[in-house]
Amino acid sequence: MPLAATIQTFLTNTLGPFGPLLAIGGLGLVMVLGTVTLMFVHKPDPLDRLKQGASGGRGAAAGTVGKKTSSLRAGSKNKRLDKYASFLEPQDKKQLSEIRLKLMQAGYRHRDAVRYFHAAQMGLALGMLALGLLYFLLFKAGQETSINETLLYILAPGIVGYMTPKYWVTKRQQTRQQEIQDGFPDSLDMMLVCIEAGQSLDQAIIRVAKEIHASYPALAEEYEIVALQVKAGRDKASVLNEMGERCGVQDISSFVTVLIQSQTFGTSIGEALRVYAGEMRDKRVMRAEEKANKLPTKMTLATMMLTVPPLLIILVGPSVLGIMELMAMSK
Repeated sequence: MPLAATIQTFLTNTLGPFGPLLAIGGLGLVMVLGTVTLMFVHKPDPLDRLKQGASGGRGAAAGTVGKKTSSLRAGSKNKRLDKYASFLEPQDKKQLSEIRLKLMQAGYRHRDAVRYFHAAQMGLALGMLALGLLYFLLFKAGQETSINETLLYILAPGIVGYMTPKYWVTKRQQTRQQEIQDGFPDSLDMMLVCIEAGQSLDQAIIRVAKEIHASYPALAEEYEIVALQVKAGRDKASVLNEMGERCGVQDISSFVTVLIQSQTFGTSIGEALRVYAGEMRDKRVMRAEEKANKLPTKMTLATMMLTVPPLLIILVGPSVLGIMELMAMSK
């Protein structure tokens, strides 16, 4: 018997009628995983060795200072991922800007956040696909399964692994926006007090960021970024607009518009903050009332499911038992 026929017969007897197909798929998955692993393995660059040898005579102190400086740059770009930029980033600029903005609103502001996101999607999808294939080979290979069940056991974990990072980012974005929205009226009141006490807007932002950091760390972080960018010499209007885009909350965008208009027309920032802070307090009360008004409607279905069946059993149960007894006696 030829070797190919022997292998095919062995795979069919071991894994079922789809044994050869599963073996080819598993081999392809192993090759893909091996390729991805080699992609992210760091290989020393000979040019780095030459640069290290050339700068070796400058002294150990300069090298130590350089290491400390590079360690402080937490947001520096990972140059190893530049080789796979076309593979880990969307080629459409609009899609790339949308996913980057979504990651920023979720709190991921690293330069390579988009690449890490797609790498996590690919890694989890391949890993879960391998687990699904392993589970099928170990527990379902000897049983008779249809093609749909086979695809479900193998592909469903891969789809779940691919969608998990997207679900995580979406939930983190919603949680962060809710935190910013809840803490924004309190921060406006603090900012108004600081400005009326004689501080400038920049000093008020720094003080408010320190005060609310324990209660609302996401909002405090946004205020700190604004303060640092203004200290660096950037235009205040552009810095505030970027804050509105990073937060993704309508109240922040309206607040930014109020500050920019107040700065443009030369009106009092304290008066504008007083009016806007009052509106934000009223809006927060309205949101609480809206949630309270929705609560009875949400509880109606649960109340009906928990109360109506026991009530029917209590009221109709004895009558049903009596009818059953009469029918038994008549027979």
